[in-house]
Amino acid sequence: MVYNYLDSLKEKLNGLRNKQSEKVAKAFDIEYTYESNKIEGNTLTLQETALVIEKGLTIGGKSLNEHLEAINHTFAIEYIKDIARQKEAISERVLLDIHKLILQGIDNNNAGRYRTVQVLISGARHVPPQPYLIQKEMESLFLWYEENKHKIHPVELAAEMHERLVTIHPFIDGNGRTARLLMNLILLQYGFPIAILKGDSESRLKYYGTLEAAQTEHNKQPFLEFIAQNILDTMERIIRTIE
Repeated sequence: MVYNYLDSLKEKLNGLRNKQSEKVAKAFDIEYTYESNKIEGNTLTLQETALVIEKGLTIGGKSLNEHLEAINHTFAIEYIKDIARQKEAISERVLLDIHKLILQGIDNNNAGRYRTVQVLISGARHVPPQPYLIQKEMESLFLWYEENKHKIHPVELAAEMHERLVTIHPFIDGNGRTARLLMNLILLQYGFPIAILKGDSESRLKYYGTLEAAQTEHNKQPFLEFIAQNILDTMERIIRTIE
């Protein structure tokens, strides 16, 4: 079973943690920011993303929003790492704080707030719920989380919360990045590293395809397997890099 293998990789990673692994984690955080933003259409390269985050440079020909997306996502990673370190409970407030960080300076009116209009997702068959249903849907989401957080494997729990959140699509913008950060916060709380979902065309198509199967055909297995495989790939890469 893949979850057993992921648990053994986690044990191996815990045994490898040292000063070197901090440098590796920093490099992987930059890559995570780059890939997560790329999924949403940000055109900064990995190198440009690193320059914006580490050196505070402005990249010619790139929009202010693209720079802010890189900077904001970095703050959001620091925030979820703090929450995990302090073993703070994952709540609706934490989720809204993550979203607020993502849209800071980009759309202050909607940062950290649920949408008040109906939205359609271009190219998707799934229609998110009406705005007046969102508060109730979000309460149900966190009730489900509380009921299941000690029952199912952390990787499955993280993937489920990711899928359930994007299906509700509670925000006007930033749903994908917020869902991936929520997933990674859950992983961090259980001692797993941040999982990086790739933003290239093939990976993005598979990501959206498995999500749509979960949303419209009620078949979550492909999405759960897709997330587990991504976590596995990330962990094996981290181990190889540290070793």
